[in-house]
Amino acid sequence: MKVLKFGGTSVANAENISKVIAILVQESKKQNVAVVVSALGGVTDALIKTGELATEKDGSYITVFENIRERHLETIQTLMPKAQSNAVIKTVEAKLEELKNLLHGIYLINEFSDKTRDKVLSFGELLSSYIISKALKLKIEKSSLKDSRELIVTDDLHSQANVNTNETNIRISSFFKSNKDKVVVLPGFVSRSEEGETTTLGRGGSDYTAALIASALKVSDLEIWTDVSGMFTANPKLVKQAFPIEEISYQEAMELSHFGAKVLYPPTVQPALQKNIPIYIKNTFQPEAKGTLISKKAASKNGPVRGISHVENIALVTLEGNGMVGVPGFSKRLFSTLSTAQINVVLITQASSEHSICVGVYSEDAKLAKRILDNEFAYEISLKKIKPLLVEDNLAIIAVVGDNMKNHQGISGRMFRSLGQNNVNVRAIAQGASERNISAVIAHKDIKKALVSLHNRFFEKQVKTLNLFLVGVGNVGSILLDQILQQQEYLNENLLLNIKVVGVSNSRKMVFDEEGIDLRHWKDLIKKGQPRTNQTFFNAVKEFNLSNSIFIDVTANEDVANTYASYLKESISVIACNKIACSSTYKSYRELKDLSRKYGASFLFETNVGAGLPVIYTLNNLINSGDKITSIQAVLSGSLNFIFNNFNENNSFHDVVKQAQKEGYTEPDPRIDLSGVDVARKILILAREAGYRMDLKDIKNESFLPKGSLEAKTTDEFYKILKANDSHFETMYAKAKEKDCQLKYVAEFNEGKAAVGLKAVDKNHPFYNLEGKDNIVLFYSERYAQQPLIIKGAGAGAEVTASGLFADIITLGRN
Repeated sequence: MKVLKFGGTSVANAENISKVIAILVQESKKQNVAVVVSALGGVTDALIKTGELATEKDGSYITVFENIRERHLETIQTLMPKAQSNAVIKTVEAKLEELKNLLHGIYLINEFSDKTRDKVLSFGELLSSYIISKALKLKIEKSSLKDSRELIVTDDLHSQANVNTNETNIRISSFFKSNKDKVVVLPGFVSRSEEGETTTLGRGGSDYTAALIASALKVSDLEIWTDVSGMFTANPKLVKQAFPIEEISYQEAMELSHFGAKVLYPPTVQPALQKNIPIYIKNTFQPEAKGTLISKKAASKNGPVRGISHVENIALVTLEGNGMVGVPGFSKRLFSTLSTAQINVVLITQASSEHSICVGVYSEDAKLAKRILDNEFAYEISLKKIKPLLVEDNLAIIAVVGDNMKNHQGISGRMFRSLGQNNVNVRAIAQGASERNISAVIAHKDIKKALVSLHNRFFEKQVKTLNLFLVGVGNVGSILLDQILQQQEYLNENLLLNIKVVGVSNSRKMVFDEEGIDLRHWKDLIKKGQPRTNQTFFNAVKEFNLSNSIFIDVTANEDVANTYASYLKESISVIACNKIACSSTYKSYRELKDLSRKYGASFLFETNVGAGLPVIYTLNNLINSGDKITSIQAVLSGSLNFIFNNFNENNSFHDVVKQAQKEGYTEPDPRIDLSGVDVARKILILAREAGYRMDLKDIKNESFLPKGSLEAKTTDEFYKILKANDSHFETMYAKAKEKDCQLKYVAEFNEGKAAVGLKAVDKNHPFYNLEGKDNIVLFYSERYAQQPLIIKGAGAGAEVTASGLFADIITLGRN
């Protein structure tokens, strides 16, 4: 014999009930079946609402009742031919009239006790089981209905009755021994006290009903049919990568169900465990799916962790004070007081110093817990031996579960490292000696981020997902998005990196998609985006609260640079092409570096100096390995190098600058490049990264431009001044050529002093043959005292700058 239980979603309407009947027809061909059914999906909640409205003297309870009535009548009419449905409707109408009278009584006396609540809620299962039994009779002649209240005997603790197991087993065994039907339908959840009053087994009690029957009959297996294909490694609504667990032990199932896995009602496991009856979790809507097998010993294919679950709406109640140390009885009084008030304790943790005891309770009980405990310990509080009870709300518990965790070192380390890396603060920790469950209390807002990061850590091929939020989609930003699109598959397969661009913004609009923006169509999407400011963009990134979030600044905007601190404080990493932040005041630069360390968020800005060249990366490696920089010589402007490499007696300086601007080597306003300020910022950043405290004003900037050119009001006016001063530039060129030298715009740093300016370098200098838009950096250090460490390559252009940003993204992803 087999016992099957179908939940509310499985019997929510006529269509679903038909699927249930089809399953029962197939099962009855193999063996006799006892089938336990829940109320139609959502009806139990509706019944609670009718009672609560009635007790509040709210006449709208009738409206809710009528909705319940219509629901059942519509199900009958759709499920059965008219000839059979009329009689069923008549019986159901009589039961509904009984319910209506009961609700009217609640309305009149203004009382909805647990005893009355049980009577009201019982109608859900009693109605559904009757309707399903009559519909089943049309398909299976040898089928019948049995009222579970005649079989399951309990005490008189209404709403959460305790079962008299011996008497219940006798009644169940006796009934089924004499029953000859192929299928027996039973209402779940309902029972009867020894005094004959209707009781219930608690929300989810239909599972328990099925388990009690299975245990009493010692059946071959128990099947719980629901709307998902088994117990999942995590809540699939929050973790899209979650998958069904093929096999799980009784103890693991109980742990997961206690911690929020709603597929199974926790008490269900115990009766099956005692008789070693396997439990199968199956999907009514995908009956061919394998589902989950719950048994005594389960094989594992996915490592020591079996599943990750969570409980929402938790509050922490903390009792602490020096007066507790070494004094017995505080724990007893704490738990006794909570027990008397019927407040369930979900989690317990105590400091070894005995200075504090912390318990987790449901948020709805938090205020009552504080009031009664403050009263219980009022004397000690008045003497300041302990503090008034501290209550923290808006929390959740996340639990990692697995029988084999105790045999594997480092599980807790991997768990808390993953949470810490994703800025999930842990408020309390609990782990039993069995090491089957490691629980942590976290902020409610971090549930999804915690589940996703832990699931990725324990169950998935270690593909790390990076969630990018990019501001600035001009030339460089657009190319970066193209590069990411092109390389996404390669990075996933070869570096185990899943790069998702979640947010994109230009100066006016922004667009977001948590699943990742389609980079083939981002230009069209951003046109339809919402209005954008720096604050609204930051708010959106913060609200997403995604693990491994990275803010990427591909602008030259000071206001955007000023937002970096806000991102870092939220443990959101920052990658900056924008030089302003790192070349502003030393105090601001230092603050960003400190925030990066404090909040565990990376701050990368390789492209600030050498575009795609690993200049800062190389410098950091030297410093981190214990070397000390003594001197830096560099050509750090690809645009200026391009200009002076193309400027000669055949091309005027004015024309070459125009060409550089046209080809994108300079900023739209070339004065930004030609002023030398950009190069000064770069050498400043290198000096700071080398460990020197400097500001921009400390760098000597020797301008080669004619007087008044930088003060021009417009770019056009600037070009006119260049043209009018051709002779100025021709003279510079002629003097350099006369000495057989090349003009190069050089940045120098030596023993704490820095300068930038135009220099004529001879044939023996490494800068002499620097071509095109290349950059070159010479690092002299204690280790590289005679021959410098040289970095040379393309230092300007959108492609290489985008590549530099991309390299920072990959570096961050692999850390």
